[in-house]
Amino acid sequence: MQKQIFKILAQLNKLIMPRISKKDITRLSKSDKLIVAYRYWVTKNSLD
Repeated sequence: MQKQIFKILAQLNKLIMPRISKKDITRLSKSDKLIVAYRYWVTKNSLD
């Protein structure tokens, strides 16, 4: 059940959240770092 929720969140992130992979990670603002961390957390939990 929990894995399905994270898979749905991962799909929504692809559609809604901005892509930050093209930017230099060391120069991101705090809000951009938060978005990267959130996307990582969702992706990690959807793959487990």
